[in-house]
This record gives sequence, structure tokens and C-alpha cells, in this order.
Amino acid sequence: MVASANTRLRLETVRLTALFGGNRAVNDVSLLFPAHTVTAIIGPSGCGKSTLLRCLNRMHELTPGASVVGEVLLDDLNIYQSEINPVELRRRIGMVFQRPTPFPTMSIYENVAAGLKVNGKRARRELDDAVTRALQQAALWDEVKDRLHTSALQLSGGQQQRLCIARAVAPEPEILLLDEPTASLDPAGTQRIEELCHALKRLYTIVIVTHNMQQAARVSDYTAFMYLGRLIEVGRTEDIFTKPQVEQTEAYITGRFG
Repeated sequence: MVASANTRLRLETVRLTALFGGNRAVNDVSLLFPAHTVTAIIGPSGCGKSTLLRCLNRMHELTPGASVVGEVLLDDLNIYQSEINPVELRRRIGMVFQRPTPFPTMSIYENVAAGLKVNGKRARRELDDAVTRALQQAALWDEVKDRLHTSALQLSGGQQQRLCIARAVAPEPEILLLDEPTASLDPAGTQRIEELCHALKRLYTIVIVTHNMQQAARVSDYTAFMYLGRLIEVGRTEDIFTKPQVEQTEAYITGRFG
């Protein structure tokens, strides 16, 4: 991906390699993520999409035996420097996983407020305002405003995933990572999440891993195609889907393999 002169970059990988023991799951990937855009990462199962995503906020290193070579730059700061606090970093780079993961013993309100309490106690008014804002950003406020203190498990699957998005955006991150966020949702829930991607990129830089190429075409500004841990091609989404430059990319998006 070649950024234009007036494009501001928020995130960048530089020759990033992710390993599990001696096995390379991601191999020498360099990618640019421009501010206030959605970048989709596509490719067949096992190609390294989710591993790459987990490297972007240092979740990968939480797996025993996992390691990273290369750099991930957030505003030119290498997030793998020893002085970087991973917990604080993950407040700046939020993540939503494939399956909805609300905290089962917490209410809707407590789920959203959980990330806000990591760095110490906050005034109740401040928490209330932040929870309201996050639920509004996740397009969930109108559906739950009268039952904030009921169990999050009473929500539907799609609502639970939007609750997880609210929890991720409550600390006001700069980057939002979405790992196949609609894989377990019905069409209506999927549509709501896709609509959120368009709305939230005004506030955040979004990276989404998806197995659904039609979804990538609908929600993203840029698309990166990976295969066997390597970045095969990246470019503007309309170009990747209408005039790919690499034969392997064309074969994948036309369904000849994958």
C-alpha cells in the first residue's frame, strides 16, 4: 500500500514475523494503516490473519512459546520496545474477538465500565458519561438504556457483540481491531456491525479480519490478502476486487481456491 502525501498513518508493521516456537505463522509482513480508514485482512483459514491482528496490540505474546520479530509502529513508536506497558497499550489499541465475550457476572453497565477502571477509581458521573457515550457509539444505547444494571447475558448475540465493541471503545482507543466480529451472528446482527464500521472510522482507525470477502468489499477502504503467512497483495479495496495485480489474489477472490 502506498500512502499519498496527505495521508496520515496511525499504525504500521515493518517486516513483522510472528512465531509459535520455531513455526512462522506470519512471515515478513509490512503494512500501512492510514488514519480513519477500515483495512480488511482476508485469506483462507490458517493463513495468519488473526495472528497478525493479535500482534498489533501485543496479544500474540500472551500465548506460551509465541514471539515476534520486526516492528509495529503506532505513530512511529515501536510498541515492542521494552519500556512500553502492554496493558496501557491495549487501551490505545482495543480489540473485539470472533465470539461475543461479555463478562458473565457483570451487568451491561459494568461490562462497559470495566476497562475504564483499570487505571484507578473514577467519579461516578465520569463513568456514567463514558458508558453512555460508548453505548451510543456502539449503536446499543437505545436498546439497553432502561436495563443497564441487568445481566449482559440477557442480550442477544448481536447485542452482546455490540456490547463488546462498546467495552472496547469506552477507554477511547486510537485503533480498533475486529477479529471476524460477525462470524457467529445472524444476517441482521452482521448488518449492524458492518454499519458500525462505517460510523466508527470517523473516530478510530479500524482493522478487521474477515473470512467473508463480500463483507470486506462492503466495509473496507483497503484490503490485504494473505496466504500461508505472507502478504500477497494490498491496495484499495475496489482495486483488489476488480483489478488485482497478483494472479494468486484473483484466484482467491474468484473462488478458485480457499
